[in-house]
Formats: sequence, structure tokens, C-alpha cells
Amino acid sequence: MKLSTARLQFRELTEDDAPFMHRLMNSPGWLQFIGNRNIATHDDAAAYLRTVYIPHYARHGFGFYLASSVADDEPLGICGLIKREGLDHVDIGFAFLPEHCGKGYATEGAAAIMTFARNLGLSTLVAITTPDNAASIAVLQKIGFTQQKTIELNGEVLLLHTQ
Repeated sequence: MKLSTARLQFRELTEDDAPFMHRLMNSPGWLQFIGNRNIATHDDAAAYLRTVYIPHYARHGFGFYLASSVADDEPLGICGLIKREGLDHVDIGFAFLPEHCGKGYATEGAAAIMTFARNLGLSTLVAITTPDNAASIAVLQKIGFTQQKTIELNGEVLLLHTQ
């Protein structure tokens, strides 16, 4: 997968990204809006990558990608596609470290991932958010998603957005 924008470049995640993922998955925004995945150590993050994210590429032909700065290769966040149990269509998602939020990276990254999804032949995408995640809802609206309904997924009440 070769994908980049003016400011971001994307690549598949590897176990070497465990320190970054440990930090991201324990950031306040991740814990509040995505949920605690019990990633207490770099080894936990490596195991999560190995068992959850990395197999997704072979299984589905896509997944979550590390979004790093074109300027200096600094990891900023993740953007990508996931096929979740309980959803009829592929889900687009994104998360960035707190110091990189509010700079347009999520919108830029999500728009690039949407183009990537279309090139894969995915005509319908969905996104899920918690009802109080105003920032992610705003990003989704900017890239053409509209809120459709409230759903329950894995015991959590979420908003379903479609594009």
C-alpha cells in the first residue's frame, strides 16, 4: 500500500510500532472515546498489534495504518479501515496523539483513506463514534458522512455514520 498526502504518509503497522501504539492507546482521547484495551506495556501493545491489527491486512486486504509526518517521519496517529463484527460495512477510523489533534491531520488522513477504500472497490463505508465525540463527528461530517442512527455494538451505545 503506497499512500500519502501533502503532510502524511501511511504504512502498515508492525510490532516495531509497539511503543507508539502503547502511548496512543493510553492517551486520554483513546481511553475516553475508543476504550481501554488493557495495554499496560510495550509487550502488550506488540501482542495487540500481532493478534488484532496485523492479521487484518492478510484477512481483508486493508487495516489500520500508521500515519506519520512526511517532513520528519514522526508517528502522529493511525487511520484506516476495519471490518467489525456487528457492522454490515467496512468501518473507517482514526486516532491521533493529543499533541497532533486540532491540526487537520484526522480530516486529511480520513479523506485519503476514503480514496484508498474506493480504489479497493468499497462503495459503502460506515463510521462509529460515541455520542460525545464531537471532534470525530466533525471530521466525519467534513469528509461527507452523515449520522444515520444510534446502535448498540458490544454493549456500547454508538452513533452510526454513513457516507
